[in-house]
Amino acid sequence: MARNYPIEKVRDIGIIAHIDAGKTTVTERILFYTGVSHKIGEVHEGDTVMDWMEQERERGITITSAATTCFWIPTYRDGDKDFEHRINIIDTPGHIDFTVEVKRSLRVLDGAVVVFDGVAGVEPQSETNWHYADEYKVPRICFINKLDRTGASLEKSFQSILDRLTPNAILLQIPIGLEGAFEGVIDLLTMKAYRFEGKLGENVIEEEIPENLKKEATERRHTLIEKIVEGDDALMDIYLGGKEPDLQSLKKALRRATIDNTIVPVLCGSALKNKGVQLVLDAILDYLPAPSDLPPTKGLNPKTHKDEERRPDDNEPLAALAFKIATDPFVGTLTFFRIYSGTMKRGSYVMNTTKGSKERISRILRMHANHREEAEEIYAGDLGALVGLKDTTTGDTLADPDHQLVLERITFPEPVISVRIEPKTKVDQEKMGVALKRLSDEDPTFKISGDPDTGETIISGMGELHLEIIVDRMKREFKVGANVGRPQVAYRETIKSTAEAEGKYIRQSGGRGQYGHVWLRVEPLERSKGFEFVSAIKGGIIPQEYIPAVEKGIREAISKGILAGYPLVDIKATLYDGSFHDVDSSEIAFKIAAAMAFQEGSRRAKLVLLEPIMKVQVIAPPDFLGDVTGDISSKRGKIKSMDERGNIRVVDANVPLAEMFGYSTNLRSMTQGRGSFNMEFSHYEEVPQNVATDIIEGKKQ
Repeated sequence: MARNYPIEKVRDIGIIAHIDAGKTTVTERILFYTGVSHKIGEVHEGDTVMDWMEQERERGITITSAATTCFWIPTYRDGDKDFEHRINIIDTPGHIDFTVEVKRSLRVLDGAVVVFDGVAGVEPQSETNWHYADEYKVPRICFINKLDRTGASLEKSFQSILDRLTPNAILLQIPIGLEGAFEGVIDLLTMKAYRFEGKLGENVIEEEIPENLKKEATERRHTLIEKIVEGDDALMDIYLGGKEPDLQSLKKALRRATIDNTIVPVLCGSALKNKGVQLVLDAILDYLPAPSDLPPTKGLNPKTHKDEERRPDDNEPLAALAFKIATDPFVGTLTFFRIYSGTMKRGSYVMNTTKGSKERISRILRMHANHREEAEEIYAGDLGALVGLKDTTTGDTLADPDHQLVLERITFPEPVISVRIEPKTKVDQEKMGVALKRLSDEDPTFKISGDPDTGETIISGMGELHLEIIVDRMKREFKVGANVGRPQVAYRETIKSTAEAEGKYIRQSGGRGQYGHVWLRVEPLERSKGFEFVSAIKGGIIPQEYIPAVEKGIREAISKGILAGYPLVDIKATLYDGSFHDVDSSEIAFKIAAAMAFQEGSRRAKLVLLEPIMKVQVIAPPDFLGDVTGDISSKRGKIKSMDERGNIRVVDANVPLAEMFGYSTNLRSMTQGRGSFNMEFSHYEEVPQNVATDIIEGKKQ
């Protein structure tokens, strides 16, 4: 079977935004205009294609990233089949509690459309998502949406992108009118006006630019062309010679600069009013990369431990990354994957190089939200889903067994909030374990642990909504009833200085004894560096076979905590001395000795508690500004900035998570129901001594 679309005509893109910027509405319009759906779904009516989970439709938000495929012929080619492209789209959530979905999607995408609210501009989650895209070097275009809304301003929204995200953004379009008078857009490259007629804006009408906007369009076009030719010497020479490069040359140069992340084109419109979305589709084809435009993917050969490359080519050995696991009520476990090189055939065997196990490819599916079609073979640059893999989890590499490669894993933030959970009945008890295991396989930011003192189950996640959805899914999908305790903050422990300590474990009880003896040095690492173990043992003072046991003992001590039972983070432990006994030494003895030395060393190294600090944005009318800021200060919060957005005020602050429980109720009563807020995890910070004492005492009671 040959591929239907050459790799140059494939685009793998994501649509990302802050919650409520209109991202799912943009995707629904894309599906309508590309002929995938014959009716436009509306978020407020709960009938969207991409938000297909019951919880998504009820709440009007996106929870899981949904994958779909559509086809588009550029507007200016009008039905010319030779120019049809395949676009694989992932619609991602905007709510911070589901940030895992954005991060794992960006890892496997080649380009992104970032949607902004034309009234609010850049919002906190837009910044977080933008930084994830920077981390993975994903080229992107921006779409300033909702220009029909009262208070919409292209100028302010565009300025917020320049100030808070990137100085490389450049306007490609300007609107014809704003708010209620918004009628269409002007393309600054072609210098044409576009209006969208028909009941659903399906007819794109090209016109001359209105007289009153010609001057502004001409000025902005100069700025655009100067930005484009900056990165291209040949075009710069033409431009400096007093001529203007032709349209095709400008488009090619803009495409190269977008793919290199040196320019970010900005488009505008209103998805809800069906204006501008077709031109976003054109821009996806014109400026975002095909898999073949990107450099080869790098990975590690597990046999030689050397770096290797794979080109985005069907003839290269297979290299694919599993980026999401989903439980499907009809087919069981679905593993979403992206192929970087080679092809995958039904009935073949592949190697999970991350786990070192073989997997059989029994069914390959092309996904369209919650619908699917079977595929015999899938090619380089494609996204798909596999049914029934046994060992594969998020971030694992699937590769050709004869040419193995391990691709870079996806790193996820640690959970910041926990609740105790218990089954309602004996029947629920048996099913709860299975349900929680399935849900944690799907979501790497959802963790399950047990409290050894009480035997209770503790679930941890990124926020109250995250855990609420998990419990709701357990009830609906797995028919498990559960009682949930009050949310608890996921504190951490760390050290502030360097210390050394000895651990000696000797037991003689007739017959063979136990002997383990180590000297450890513990020192603090930078925030969010985790744990590092170093063996500096020379000359066989401790035999090599006992060193993994030492690391294991330290890791167990780390997970149990020392001050108040919270895990230790950002710590380096170096094993530098010790001794052993020819007969009595054992792995278990060294494990216990290492745990003893680590606990003692950490106590000497000034143990402190850390707490999650949240980035909080409060939006409220000016009359309540004093109350809002006073309340934030009383919660140990630090106010970062205060801005005006039309006739409302926006306060950005950092506040400890422990102080934020029940804040939505407080804010409503403080602002007569007119205030709103959003928050996301920012960083861990040391807990003040007086607060830490209360937490430690509370834990001991």
